[in-house]
Amino acid sequence: MALGSLSAGEEVTMNAVVKDVMSTLPISVGKTTSFKDIAARLRELRVSAFPVLDADGRVIGVVSEADLLPKEALNDRHGVRGMITGLLHRTEQAKAEGVTAADLMTSPAMTVTRDDTVEHAAWLMYSREVKRLPVVDEGGRLVGIVSRTDILAVFDRTDAEIRAEIMTKVISGHSEPSWYSVLVKDGVVTLEGTPETVPIGHDIVRRARHVQGVVAVRDRLVYPVPPVPSRPGLHF
Repeated sequence: MALGSLSAGEEVTMNAVVKDVMSTLPISVGKTTSFKDIAARLRELRVSAFPVLDADGRVIGVVSEADLLPKEALNDRHGVRGMITGLLHRTEQAKAEGVTAADLMTSPAMTVTRDDTVEHAAWLMYSREVKRLPVVDEGGRLVGIVSRTDILAVFDRTDAEIRAEIMTKVISGHSEPSWYSVLVKDGVVTLEGTPETVPIGHDIVRRARHVQGVVAVRDRLVYPVPPVPSRPGLHF
């Protein structure tokens, strides 16, 4: 059995990718779709946003509930709009006047591809505070939608499935499996045992964190203490 450090490329193969969790029948709107139609469809379909497509099916923007709100929030009924228009960003003023998807959308759209990791999609949603991401092909054409709910599907795996993958793909072939105890409870992994070297132990912990469905990893490994090198010229 060949033992040694694990390559970074091997880690990627264990991550769920967007195509595993995305919805493959995305609903979109065109550039000329009216404000009223967008609002009605958002309400009817109970979604928060639509990709906006050009004539060739390429994603050119996203129109969301937040893009529609300025029209209601900044209407003239109570005289409020005139008081605060000067304080608004020009983009928000334009959206308040918008009547089509092209007027209202946020552009360029933030997108992912089918082969991006779920981890990457989750980071974009978290860091950019969005609920859904269009999934595009190499030409920028819409092929799916991935939502926060889709992302959370990776945690549906059973504890037994998670443990089996850690034993067979994380440890076996890279270290001696009989030297380890792997316990999984509610997605929380506890690793015990003694790896051959410190780097191998760290790689196992790192890879375990990327196994689909893992909530957290508790590192209880006992790492070997490297020998202290002798200093030349000192004899006792």
